[in-house]
Amino acid sequence: MKANLRKATGSLLVVGLGGTALTALERAWLKLVRPAGVILFRRNILDARQTRALLAEATALCAPNAFRCVDVEGGTVDRLRDALAPMPSAQAVAKAARRTGKSRLIREHGELIAQGVKAFGFNTTLAPVVDLALPESAEVMSSRAVGATAEHVVDFARQFLAGLAARGVVGCGKHFPGLGAGTRDTHLETPVIRRNIRELWRKDLAPYRELRNELPMIMVNHAAYPESPGKTRPASVSPYWITTVLRKRIGYWGIIFSDDLEMGGILKFMPIEEAAVAAIRAGMDLIEICHSPELILRVYEALIAEGERSAAFCQLLMGRSAHVTRRSAELFASGVPAPLTAKQFDALRERIQRFRKTVMKAQEALPA
Repeated sequence: MKANLRKATGSLLVVGLGGTALTALERAWLKLVRPAGVILFRRNILDARQTRALLAEATALCAPNAFRCVDVEGGTVDRLRDALAPMPSAQAVAKAARRTGKSRLIREHGELIAQGVKAFGFNTTLAPVVDLALPESAEVMSSRAVGATAEHVVDFARQFLAGLAARGVVGCGKHFPGLGAGTRDTHLETPVIRRNIRELWRKDLAPYRELRNELPMIMVNHAAYPESPGKTRPASVSPYWITTVLRKRIGYWGIIFSDDLEMGGILKFMPIEEAAVAAIRAGMDLIEICHSPELILRVYEALIAEGERSAAFCQLLMGRSAHVTRRSAELFASGVPAPLTAKQFDALRERIQRFRKTVMKAQEALPA
């Protein structure tokens, strides 16, 4: 039973790595934990060949059908910009599409991101952002948010996701239940968003309601919504937001993914061990820990300890693991994407560069 508990626990973690190659220590803890997958950042990526080798070695020590995650939204969040080519931001593409009437630009954005992601061996990009582009969050979100209305956000996300799917890459809508009215960065502290549930349901939650069958994954943020029934508890550890709203009211049955548990937005609210247990109790499927091996192991052991203490929590871990295992087998049935030849890679880079110029040209034509 204990071996099964450990296996189930590991399969609920997506973890970060330190550098461009595995260390002996990383091999040891990956073999122990057997996580659901890995997430890489610019610190891990030199070129496609090196990245594919790192992913291959790391995911060989993960659960089957491992998540190979990377953040490529375009603009300020683009982990492949140095190794491939800078991708225009989602906001720039959305504006260009509206300005020119060429909505195909949005799908092309998704397809190009998917092709870039696959070229480096990834199967998942943590995009699109479906937060509303509101004045309150403009400084924090910058060009990551595409529109102030749910209609604009849904239109962009639907076409972007179609582009990803056409190229066999999994997307992830974020940051549920919405950071559009937030003024603080969850990397540093817990934003307090003062919108009631009626306003949130009508506006911020509309993209999740409309896209519930098109989003393979949804990421939950660390903000608090004190004027909702969730009160001051961050959404990532809130049964109200994850189970009551996302699962039951919206009817979402894809994979629910936490934002990084190393962020100040959650760690200033509770210790990471408590946060991990609370997230699972609240209904979270996958827990993301992006850097520290110490924190990864502390979370792993805390979840196991709670599973040993509580038969009910043990059943939660087992059930959540079974759900993730089924969904990942469906999502990644096609296996690891094949590498590109040097000629194909150069051609992809050129297409991205041309696309960026097209978007920039449309941007320059926008009225002042």
